[in-house]
Amino acid sequence: MWGTKIFAALCLTGLLAAALSAAPPVPPPMAKVAMLSETTPAPSRFLARGTEIIDRRSGTSMLFKGIGYSPYLPGETPLQGAAPADDGRYTEHFQLFQQLGVNYLHVFPLNMPKSFFAELDKSNLLYGQDMFVWAYEDDFLDEAFQAKTLNDLKKVIDHTYAVGRPDRLVLFSVGDELQAKSIIETDRRHPQVSEYVGKHLTVRHRTPTEVALARLIDGAIDYELTTYGNRHLYCHTSWTHVGPLADRRDLEVPYENALSADMGDLVCLNVYTYARGVRTSPAGSVTGSSYQGYLEELAAKTNKPILITQVGFSTSPNEPKPWVPGFGGHDARKIPTLFTEIGRDVSTAKGHEKFRGLVFFELNDEWWKSGEDPSDCARHEENDPEEWFGLYSVDEDGHLQAKGQLPEAARRVFSTLGK
Repeated sequence: MWGTKIFAALCLTGLLAAALSAAPPVPPPMAKVAMLSETTPAPSRFLARGTEIIDRRSGTSMLFKGIGYSPYLPGETPLQGAAPADDGRYTEHFQLFQQLGVNYLHVFPLNMPKSFFAELDKSNLLYGQDMFVWAYEDDFLDEAFQAKTLNDLKKVIDHTYAVGRPDRLVLFSVGDELQAKSIIETDRRHPQVSEYVGKHLTVRHRTPTEVALARLIDGAIDYELTTYGNRHLYCHTSWTHVGPLADRRDLEVPYENALSADMGDLVCLNVYTYARGVRTSPAGSVTGSSYQGYLEELAAKTNKPILITQVGFSTSPNEPKPWVPGFGGHDARKIPTLFTEIGRDVSTAKGHEKFRGLVFFELNDEWWKSGEDPSDCARHEENDPEEWFGLYSVDEDGHLQAKGQLPEAARRVFSTLGK
């Protein structure tokens, strides 16, 4: 109340206008810079050219139609470091990939086994490799954390060349969905850090967390080039809750901590229809949805290829967090319509040519999430939406069963994407 009275008094006396006219203008924030060195060799097969991803072998501009893939079955969990089993499950899964009409797998386990790659050889599929980075670290710039994490990245690269298929690999993603609390704390601890000049990557006018990611990406690129004489595309997979569109009232970080993960070859972003930053976006130009509105603004502000690395819906029986509407509790019978709307949003958005792929999350439900206790992987918990994002459910014998029309709906989206 007192603020209102003071404001009125200033207006009446003209003092407010005088004060505003005398105040120095607030300078706009410095534009964020992320540059790969011109002397850094390009990837041998897939490279970013403008806002396209080109297959140098065929000269084709790529459009990735993908599925997120983690083959852990009931009773199995990666939380203690176990790699996926090396058995016959991949024959069944690759048959489903063929039916879905995908050309790209976004692979989450770090050390996929020989059986997986043997099936990959029989297909025409490509893949991208997630590289785990602990997202809850108090300080992403801590030197011990940086050293350990870079060593972990090197192991993933080594596995790719020793067991994997480097020629079929499109990209390495350094980390996925850094947590807001960790971003804020890292930035608080290092207010003076705003740039990094590495062997291959230079960033300026950045947040400390962005610098931390740049260091890791630069180190991974250098290791791959130095050790194997080749490199792949690199990105960090972020999510809309923490940026890059910073002017959203529902972000989990303040404006000054917003994360723009453009410090690689392309922009990889998990974009869910109900996510923070998305649901508060303006209406799209064609469909009128906030999803399309988010995509259009993202495209307008991005000069690199964009890959939507996750989108989907959890069919958990319950929606346990009413303050996060949409996270769980979706009726599988209604999701096909939502998939169709997503495909239309992407295909008709202004700047749609910048979106070089769409990845549904995910092939099958993951019983092992969120790992509350050692026996979690043996229970399909009704109150954990993370366990229910699959297009397919998993029976207790480890076989995959379609959730109604979800696989067919995904296939239809892929068949029309880019047309």
